[in-house]
Amino acid sequence: MQIILLSGGSGKRLWPLSNEVRSKQFIKMLKNGQGELESMVMRVYRQIMEAMPDAGVTIATAKKQVSTIRNQLGGRVNICVEPERRDTFPAICLAAAYLRDVRAVGREEAVVVCPVDPYVGPEYFLALKKLGSLAEEGGARLFLMGMEPTYPSEKYGYIIPEDGEAVSGVRFFREKPDLETARQYLGQGALWNGGVFACRLGYLLEKARQHMGASDFQGLSRNYPGAEKISFDYAVVEKEPDIRVLRYGGTWKDLGTWNTFTEAMEEKALGKVLMDETCENTNVVNELNLPILCMGCRNMVIAAGSDGILVSDKAQSSYIKPFVDGLDQQVMYAEKSWGSFTVLDVQKESLVIRIVLLPGHKLHYHSHEHRDEVWTVMSGQGRVVLDGEERRVAPGDVVSMPAGCRHTVFADTELMINEVQLGSDITVEDKIKYEL
Repeated sequence: MQIILLSGGSGKRLWPLSNEVRSKQFIKMLKNGQGELESMVMRVYRQIMEAMPDAGVTIATAKKQVSTIRNQLGGRVNICVEPERRDTFPAICLAAAYLRDVRAVGREEAVVVCPVDPYVGPEYFLALKKLGSLAEEGGARLFLMGMEPTYPSEKYGYIIPEDGEAVSGVRFFREKPDLETARQYLGQGALWNGGVFACRLGYLLEKARQHMGASDFQGLSRNYPGAEKISFDYAVVEKEPDIRVLRYGGTWKDLGTWNTFTEAMEEKALGKVLMDETCENTNVVNELNLPILCMGCRNMVIAAGSDGILVSDKAQSSYIKPFVDGLDQQVMYAEKSWGSFTVLDVQKESLVIRIVLLPGHKLHYHSHEHRDEVWTVMSGQGRVVLDGEERRVAPGDVVSMPAGCRHTVFADTELMINEVQLGSDITVEDKIKYEL
């Protein structure tokens, strides 16, 4: 069985800890069995491997998220990279072609597609396994997982089953109706669409050929920029007559806002936080190296990170997106495959960045035309290469690189460096890469 995890999102609803590079599924605010913090993608991948160690896992994602996925999961997972974001239908088609052409998966093998970021218990993965088995048996062309609803909502699609059996036919499917229609659907025994479905690989390749003009990986990659932006639900599910649904009543939460995310936090506060006894129903997440003191806070969420500080009523935090859309600032923190960087200070003709390089990793060998750089080693051991000459570095060492100097650094242990960029034209585009 193959599992495709869809990893999208623009990182707006969990600002300031999320941004266009670090979407919500990469924020480490959940605890595993050892008490260590993990992100949603780390949690879901761990749960899959515990429940289905033989399953093949592929993450379909945008180019900007690849480094973060590699940082958090290493090389253990396959990644299918979209040339650009075109919604879930093109992403799923491309991932299907990747499975066949790159991973050599047969057309008859079952494929389960699900989001990368649900907050679920072990029973969810038993249901995924069951869904894959149903697809292998072939009793329908498409199998959905239907979540037992708790209230009428405009956020979800609705599956109206033919009966109340664990697996049943589907009378019809409607994506995100208005509130009154949602109430009517609940009266008909409707289930929420959790974005989880299963089918055989050949079914997805057939849909790709019908709607995108190709079913091979190279052809789909070539056609991708012109593909219609459309979800799988609208493109396929609403039009497919041969569907069955697997009923799921276990733990399932969509942690899409601060209000819902804080419900999954085991502790009221993470990071340097002080709260007095008058605080009620308040959660604080602090990624800064400064303390936050809360007094008399009620029904609030407070989040502090490199990109900013949020102080909000919990219910009101669900409406954050249009305000974040109005912010115009560079990404101040990001995880990369080699480690992470944090922007510490921005001035008119200078920029200060803290780089954390993981053991065994290095930066690209590169130069800049319009800026000088200075590295100060804060901790760790490593080696720098300047115009082909290598030397060792340790805490306290200072390395100067004028414009045009080719340079890189290798980490023998975890290496922390403060980088000062100096120049009148500091941009990410000012970078020339070389082979070393």
